[in-house]
Amino acid sequence: MTKIPTILLFLCLALSPLFAGNGASEDETAQAKENIRKSIALIDSAMSHHFKDSGIARYYNPYTNAISDETASVWMYTSAIEAVNANLHAISTLKQQGKSEAFYNQCFKRYVKLLGELYKNLDFYAGTFTLTSYTQTKEWTVYGVDRGKSKGTARVEGIYNVYDDQQWLIREMIESYRLTGNKKYLSEAEYLSEYVLDGWDCSLDENAEEHGGITWGPGYTTKHACSNAPMISPLVWLHQLYKGKNDKITYRYIDENGNRKTATQKKSEYYLAYAEKIYAWQKKHLLRKDGVFHDMLGGCVPDCKVAYESVNGTTYRKHTPLTEAVGKAHTYNSGTMISGATDLFLATQNSQYFEDAIKMSRASFGYFAVLGATIPQHYTYPSDGFSNWFNGVLMRSYAELSPSFSDAGKYLDSFQQNLDYAYAHFLHRGVLPPNLLSGWKADMGRNKTEGMFSFTFAGEYAVLARHLLIKKINTI
Repeated sequence: MTKIPTILLFLCLALSPLFAGNGASEDETAQAKENIRKSIALIDSAMSHHFKDSGIARYYNPYTNAISDETASVWMYTSAIEAVNANLHAISTLKQQGKSEAFYNQCFKRYVKLLGELYKNLDFYAGTFTLTSYTQTKEWTVYGVDRGKSKGTARVEGIYNVYDDQQWLIREMIESYRLTGNKKYLSEAEYLSEYVLDGWDCSLDENAEEHGGITWGPGYTTKHACSNAPMISPLVWLHQLYKGKNDKITYRYIDENGNRKTATQKKSEYYLAYAEKIYAWQKKHLLRKDGVFHDMLGGCVPDCKVAYESVNGTTYRKHTPLTEAVGKAHTYNSGTMISGATDLFLATQNSQYFEDAIKMSRASFGYFAVLGATIPQHYTYPSDGFSNWFNGVLMRSYAELSPSFSDAGKYLDSFQQNLDYAYAHFLHRGVLPPNLLSGWKADMGRNKTEGMFSFTFAGEYAVLARHLLIKKINTI
């Protein structure tokens, strides 16, 4: 991995005196600029500690300065793109409001270059395979879970790629396109979207309705919250990009007789229709009575092996009945649905989506945030496993809803408070601890951190900065 991105980040960080310039007398603007400064510092640190010639190291211990030999997965790698996108978005918002023109001019192009470097090295996770789906057999080039030894050589067949990894990338690629205007990002996002939607279970039930749902990956039969809801918002964004245009897409489906057919539709209509279908499927099958979400739909019949059938002499994937919603509730599975509901309301003006977003935001905050569990007057969020990254997805959904629902802004305050507490008390070698409120372990050898968490915290600061800048001017 080239060292240029790290150098560029140092150059932007060196411009921090600009944060005391125009608008510093306005409390929210000053706080937003301070958030961006911290976001830059955390990105710079993560780039310096985790990126090396062989790729991105998964772990770094700021107390022992030890870097793991384990290379991060593509999902973990995507967190770096996510953090840079979030920072670019915050910097752009400063410029749009005329509050930091100089900072924008000095830093924006440098971050765009960093983004380009990250996407170039993403190719180490790319690979090509042939997939038999519900409607066709086709060769695809997608992103595998693990990094290959050279670009384009990653193993991606079967269980070695999953649909949610593509979805997180789609989200960031669309965001990168909107920030930079680089059409390569949009083209790749649409290609991966075609691949993901090829995984939608369009087989028909006894009422000639689609079974629906996207399995975790092409090598799996269970349908997960994380392989469905993350696709909703990007599809709405694609709808918005093509709204009012005549661009069309040809897609495949199954008719009432089981025949595989093709049809053509305007892209704007196609993408919105799929966003609504995916949202409806997850709400129907995975929403719990307490307002958060089961992890997946399982209970495979007769088992969880991928099954196939022959129709008119051609082999297709066969529907596997699933009978049970199971699994722990995670913060990100609520976050993607809140974001999806918010975006769908913006696109359709269907008030049900807005009502859903409010209900889910209240339920998720009530379920996941515990006041005073670690220190007084601070809300504790889950920090086990990958929860730090999951929490970032939930936080982002609150930011998207907050312009029209004031309570979501209050939920965001808890994230700001926790980040600031950790930054003031525990920052070590530019790294925050996995548990923002309890800090580092006494045993220095046990303080290894996930690179994706460092990028997550950086992205959160940037999202909070933009929230502070736009919350009074944006309304649903």
